[in-house]
Amino acid sequence: MAFGRLERTTGPQPMSDINMTPLVDVMLVLVVIFILTAPLLASSIRLDLPRSEGATPGSAPQAITLVVDAKGQAYLDDQPLSQPALAERLRRIGAEQPDTEVQLRADAAVPYGRVVEVMGAAHLAGLQRIGFVAEPAPPAGPSTATSAGPTSTPATASQPPRTP
Repeated sequence: MAFGRLERTTGPQPMSDINMTPLVDVMLVLVVIFILTAPLLASSIRLDLPRSEGATPGSAPQAITLVVDAKGQAYLDDQPLSQPALAERLRRIGAEQPDTEVQLRADAAVPYGRVVEVMGAAHLAGLQRIGFVAEPAPPAGPSTATSAGPTSTPATASQPPRTP
């Protein structure tokens, strides 16, 4: 009887090494993110500006509202004025604060000549900043159509007349 050697095979040993592949992947992603964001961060220039009492920021320019209604009547800050009174009041405002902005609100029915007269009075008074105030057009689409049928829009300088 022969006695053989009984060898026992050992099972798999636990791995004691760290898997570096996921770590390298994460690090590469972070490097790419830093490469892409670095130019955005470097574009701002940081300055330490000197201080001075004379360098206080100025006040925002004032604005007055000039309205011309459908009859051609001019209103300055909701007060009706004749053309000579309007010119004098604008001249006074222009002498005191020439940076004042004139917000011109004219009715759509006002003739162009009347709007030009009012603008000319503001310009002669030394008020160079004139802004036209308008309401936004309603969105075009099937939801805004009425049951009365299609509506016609008046032709303006920027919109040619529609033909059916």
